[in-house]
Amino acid sequence: MPPKAIIAPSILSADFANLGAACEDVFKWNASWIHIDVMDGHFVPNMTFGAPVVTKIRSRVERPKVADGKGTFDCHMMIAEPMKWVKDFQEAGCDLYCFHYEAAINSTAAENPADHSEQKTNPKELISCIHKNGMRAGIAIKPGTEVYVLWDILDSSDKVEVPDMVLVMTVHPGFGGQKFMASELPKVKALRERYPNLNIEVDGGLSEGTVDQAAEAGANVIVAGSAVFGAKDPADVISRLREAVDRRRSQL
Repeated sequence: MPPKAIIAPSILSADFANLGAACEDVFKWNASWIHIDVMDGHFVPNMTFGAPVVTKIRSRVERPKVADGKGTFDCHMMIAEPMKWVKDFQEAGCDLYCFHYEAAINSTAAENPADHSEQKTNPKELISCIHKNGMRAGIAIKPGTEVYVLWDILDSSDKVEVPDMVLVMTVHPGFGGQKFMASELPKVKALRERYPNLNIEVDGGLSEGTVDQAAEAGANVIVAGSAVFGAKDPADVISRLREAVDRRRSQL
C-alpha cells in the first residue's frame, strides 16, 4: 500500500495580514503539513517568504513529533541557489526542504547567502547537505522536465543522497491559482510504479474536482491553496482531499 495521505495547505493563499493565525487554523482543520512556497524573483518571477517569516510562524505551530508528522513545515524552495539557504531554513524551523532539480543542476556549491563559489553543486550533493542539516529532503520537477532525470538520484546506493519526497508540479511554478495540468500525471504514475513507498507530492490546481486524478496516478501528498483557504468550510475540503487519496490506497 502506498504511503499515507498527507494534505498540505499552501499558505500562499492565506491571509498574509493574519498569517500566524492562519497557520494555527490549518491544523484545527486537520491538515497534515503546511506548504510554504518560497520564491526569490530569480528562479521564478514572483517573490514571497523568506526565512524570517518561517521563524515567526514556527512559533505558532508545534514541531512534528515524528518524521513527516503533523506540523511539518514543507518548504518548497523555488529559488535559484538552493544550497545557500539550507542552514538558514533549518534554523528557521523548516522540516522538509524541497528544492527544484532545475535549480540544483545550474547553481553553485556556496553554503551561505553571502558566499560566492565557482564550484557547481548537483542534486545528490544538495540532498546530502539537507540530510546532514537534520531535515528531510524533497526534489521537485517543473512541467517540461522529464521524470527520468530523477532515476539516477532515487536509485543512489548512498541513502544520504536519496530524497524523501518527489514533488511533481501540476502548474508552472511561480503563482497560485493556476489551472491543473493533468498532462503531468504520467510522471506521478511512473514514480509510483518504480517507488511504491515514496512520498509523491503534487502541487498546482488541486481541488475536489482534480484530486481524484492525482490520487489515481499515485500521489499521496496533496498541496491545495485556494481550494482550502477560499472554502466556506476548509475542514470539509481537507477531509474530502484526504478521502480521495485513501480511496485509491485502499484499492491497492
